[in-house]
Formats: sequence, C-alpha cells, structure tokens
Amino acid sequence: MAETHVLFVEDDDVIREATQLALERDGFVVTAMPDGLAGLEAFRANRPDIALLDVMVPGLDGVSLCRRIRDESTVPVIMLSARADSIDVVLGLEAGADDYVTKPFDGAVLVARIRAVLRRFGHASGPDGARPAAAAADDLSDPLLRFGDLEVDTEGMEVRKGGANVALTPTEMRLLLEFSNAPGTVLSRDRLLERVWDYGWGGDTRVVDVHVQRLRGKIGQDRIETVRGFGYKLRG
Repeated sequence: MAETHVLFVEDDDVIREATQLALERDGFVVTAMPDGLAGLEAFRANRPDIALLDVMVPGLDGVSLCRRIRDESTVPVIMLSARADSIDVVLGLEAGADDYVTKPFDGAVLVARIRAVLRRFGHASGPDGARPAAAAADDLSDPLLRFGDLEVDTEGMEVRKGGANVALTPTEMRLLLEFSNAPGTVLSRDRLLERVWDYGWGGDTRVVDVHVQRLRGKIGQDRIETVRGFGYKLRG
C-alpha cells in the first residue's frame, strides 16, 4: 500500500512538531512547513496527497494558500482554525477547502478527518470499507444524466453545461452525484454530510452550505433549490 504524503502548514512550533509526530505514528509521511510561502513551495515540489493548512500563518495565510493550491490542483485540503465560529472557516471553504478542523484538536480526531477525506477521494490509504470518490454513482443506472443544459457523465466523471466541460473538485462531484441520484428529492444537510463527507457523526452544516454555493456557481444558481428548513434538491 502506498504511503500517504501530508503537507502540514502551521507556524506554532509546538503544534507543528507534535502533530507531525502523531501523524507519522499513524503511518503518514509528513512535510511540515512554518509559513504559507514555504508551504506553497513544498506543495509544488512534493505534490502531496492531502494538505493541512492553518488559517493564520505568516507569509501567505492559509486561505490564500488554499486558493493558490486549488488553482493548480484538486488535491484535498483541510483547514485548521482556532475558532469554530470564525469567519475564517467559511472563507477557507469558499477558497476551495474540503473540510476543516477546529483547534485545539485531538490527534485521533484529525486522523479520522484525514482518512474520511481520503476515502472520498478514493485514496489507497483509506481504511477497509472505504467508498471511492465515485461511489455515489453506483446507484445510477444510466451513466449519462441530463438536467436541462447540464449533463453528468457518471462513468467518465465529467460534467458539461451547454456542451462545455465544468471543472469540479472530487467533493463537488460527489455532491452533484448525490443530487443526480435523486432529482427533485429534498436531501437534508445531515444526509449530505453522511453521504458526501462520510460523517457518521454530527458535522458542521456550513460545510454543506458553502459547497452547495460553490457548486451552484459552476452549474447554475437555479439548478439546486434551497428548501428552507429541510435541505436542498436538484431541479430536473
């Protein structure tokens, strides 16, 4: 089994060293950097399997670093924030992060989140029973689905709008596949957290809301409808 390479950007020396040791004990290969500019260089040099970015780092803050990474890659990104209610959480998600973890965090919780993200991306390091990134498509009998001018190719994992390809991150693709599997059906945020983010426990629904908004920006604002008090549904 291939080793999973983690890029970890954190300016606090104690947190950086302790977290690196904890991740390495769990079998990850870790490149740890103290600031955003060094983190960007390390990302480009090493092309890690996943990036852990603290929001408040010098040189290039974590949100800006996430944007730079997302401009070049769909590699999964987890933001680390010192405050659960901070606007930085939303900014990080809007910048393209797939999930976030609040500091201080338990090492086991962080590892669980990393593995959950890797399962969604179909990475070999996920534990037994992992769902690959395209697993949400397994329930779809027709490999080519059409919703107005939107086409979803569930075999080729491609999306086209008006005939033009739409670039989605793996998390956005999984989210769209869940909607495509049940067009017109209201999907609750909790269900989406479980199916798309592999959360078997309660999670922050802001993760869902921001990803839905990002997805709308790519496939059309009116394609996914908000059903207040219940969730979202895809318009057929």
